[in-house]
Amino acid sequence: MSISEKPMAPEENPPGQRRRSWPVFQQPRGLVVYLVLLVTAALFLIGVAVAQTTITSFDVVLFIALVLCALVCLEAIRRIGVPEGLSRDLLGAWWLPAMLLLPPLYSLLIPIPVFLLQRRKRRAMLHRQMFNTASVGVSGFVASLLWHGAQSGPVAGLGGSATAHATLASVNGVFLALLCCVVFTLFNTALVFLAARLSPDGGTPSMWDREAFLVDCVELCVGVTVAILAQLSLFLLIIAVPPVLLLQRSLVYQQLQTAARTDPKTGLLNAPTWEREAASQIARARESRGRAAVLIVDIDHFKRVNDTYGHLFGDQVLLGVATTISQQLRESDLLGRFGGEEFVVLLPGSDVTEAWQAAERLRSQVGRMEITVDEVPVSITISIGVAVVGDHGDDLVELLTAADLALYRAKETGRDRVCLPAGRPEVSSRIPVPREGGIHDGGSAENRS
Repeated sequence: MSISEKPMAPEENPPGQRRRSWPVFQQPRGLVVYLVLLVTAALFLIGVAVAQTTITSFDVVLFIALVLCALVCLEAIRRIGVPEGLSRDLLGAWWLPAMLLLPPLYSLLIPIPVFLLQRRKRRAMLHRQMFNTASVGVSGFVASLLWHGAQSGPVAGLGGSATAHATLASVNGVFLALLCCVVFTLFNTALVFLAARLSPDGGTPSMWDREAFLVDCVELCVGVTVAILAQLSLFLLIIAVPPVLLLQRSLVYQQLQTAARTDPKTGLLNAPTWEREAASQIARARESRGRAAVLIVDIDHFKRVNDTYGHLFGDQVLLGVATTISQQLRESDLLGRFGGEEFVVLLPGSDVTEAWQAAERLRSQVGRMEITVDEVPVSITISIGVAVVGDHGDDLVELLTAADLALYRAKETGRDRVCLPAGRPEVSSRIPVPREGGIHDGGSAENRS
């Protein structure tokens, strides 16, 4: 588990303002303090562990072997062409053996060369990579100290346990190893969770969904298996690399499938996926003589928000609106990002009255959002166009066209309101796209990606 790494924006400020342009200085003060404390704790623990650890040639060779295996896996995945932002991996297959077979010092050190290689291969935000390195290192140190301390005592465990390899060969030792690996996962997840809460995106990140739980379980089992193989013979690590690579490729494939369906800024369905699923549900509703409604939601004066407060804040607004809307919808409702500052919602089974009430609820909740810039509150409002199957159209194209015209009316009559179409409009065979500029106040290219 790690904070997803996004590419850094090109340097636009003059050299004299370079420090202020660093992404770390654009983060909330609490997040910066948290990062400094975590990195300081990692450096302090390295110093303590160095003083208590006796360096042996076998430990160094095993450490280098595990690092090389991790780098091989990292390079293999890079060659697949994984897009930026996909953060799930199986590097724990190499963190965990170092935690179980080597003194705690090596758990602090092993993430460093891996993240240095990532830094060389792709220029991601430095403070995020530093956090990931410190988070994995500190979590591994805590779990490794628990493992070695259970065999040699807490103080002696700082320098490692001479019986670690033998213990891992027993049934009880395997269960203890799994318990320590669980501690590693929980501790690292807690560190990432707190960082996500302090980040500009805010909110409560979902880190315990079924998919993440399954990946963590696989990572624990693979890590302990690799540790058992390594304690038998270092040459068996060669056998462990191909299965780990295969598991990693399957994990990446699943992430790529998800990424192809979702919008990277908000995590909602992207426009093509939403249109495909919405068209299918509307067709089923027409066949069964059911009802359904389509809403087009537009953030008012979004270009003005971008121009006044910057695009990073604009991204925060997009995510905040997306989160607020999703919290007000039913599980059966379909929410997507239409493009720019516009969102689309399908409400299965809703007539005109129900769709209107749902749209008013969304408008009211977004208007109550608390978003601040430098401790100054900024109010956000939305306008919504509503169209209902049967009353305003019979397919997705007709409904989107009607909802788009209703949204135009809402903008033209003062914004921050919900409108229905004046009638059943004439439509073309094309799905309307978000307008830019003019009444719709389209956002800039940075927020339309």
